[in-house]
Amino acid sequence: MNETSTDSEQKEQTKQRSFPERLSFGIAICILGLLIFLILYQWKVQENEPPILTVTLDQEIRYFGTQFYVPFTVYNIGGQTVKSVQVVGELQIEDENLQQGGEQQIDFLSAGEKASGAFIFTRNPEDGKLIIRVASYKLP
Repeated sequence: MNETSTDSEQKEQTKQRSFPERLSFGIAICILGLLIFLILYQWKVQENEPPILTVTLDQEIRYFGTQFYVPFTVYNIGGQTVKSVQVVGELQIEDENLQQGGEQQIDFLSAGEKASGAFIFTRNPEDGKLIIRVASYKLP
């Protein structure tokens, strides 16, 4: 009899939770529910926004040997993920009607992500007009 009453008392004690335990469990459930709601809301809002791609020249042009390195960064500030982003760099020098160009391809750029690269020219980009732009992309 003694063993049975001890077992039932232990079961009663394990079933009853203290107030701090119940409070912390309730707070944890609320936080989890809020996180799930925010993830679903963000997913729904981003789904309707098209990709918006911008290119910036963040660093100075570097000179090494006979080559000029022009670093750039592409940002996807839109809502959708893109792939096969094509970035084109052109250098137009008016005196000689010379146009040098190059292209870079970025495989994957998700919403809010950025990717960096550099174009390499044999002429000084400061001698002409430098144009770096996004030419195309694909939706996955």
